[in-house]
Amino acid sequence: MAKSKNAKSIATEVDKETLHAPDDAVGIVRRLAFAKFDESVDAVFNLGIDARQADQLVRGTVSLPHGTGKTIRIAVFADGEKIKEAEEAGADIVGGKDLADELAGGGSIDFDLAIATPDMMSVVGKLGPVLGPRGLMPNPKSGTVTQDVGKAVAEFKAGKVEYRNDRYGNVHVPIGRVSFEADQLIANFAAISDEILRAKPASAKGRYVKKVAISSTMGPGLRIDPNEVETLVKSLR
Repeated sequence: MAKSKNAKSIATEVDKETLHAPDDAVGIVRRLAFAKFDESVDAVFNLGIDARQADQLVRGTVSLPHGTGKTIRIAVFADGEKIKEAEEAGADIVGGKDLADELAGGGSIDFDLAIATPDMMSVVGKLGPVLGPRGLMPNPKSGTVTQDVGKAVAEFKAGKVEYRNDRYGNVHVPIGRVSFEADQLIANFAAISDEILRAKPASAKGRYVKKVAISSTMGPGLRIDPNEVETLVKSLR
């Protein structure tokens, strides 16, 4: 009940229609965070794309300069020497056909990201009904199907994140925690904003970035002026 009262009280301090500069929005999100845990801070980009069209999908990866503040568990599907490479890079779960069979048989999916070598995709591909609905299916476009599994594991552990639009044209991306310094959150936000702008599909018409907002896990959303986002990105290039 206390959290509900806090949420209602905080909501009265935020005008949902006001457009903020990125640094102002970050400051407000950090100030209004009230949970007893270290809340995640997430950004949402509403894009002017037709998510039904394959050539307008926005998907990829970006390395956040200050990471996400979250420790992720990584599973790697590999064979031979690649198993040792993945383990040395810090993979939490490593296996080949045996791991795939275990998951197909109802084994626990105790990981946040799956990486596979190209030669393992004939095996991993059969896990589509299991991994697909959870967004865990390895994909070359997201850098999770690669021969260089050691490098991939190290990058994702260090703060590389995958992004992709949903069916409404929204892209949700974590940019850190409320415990981060403001300049760290701004740097992470700038990095993903730059990536999103670069990923604009050639066939997308009209305004590309329509709305942007950031929020903490328990806090209200703060709208950010899309023009300010473009200005922030241009200052980095």
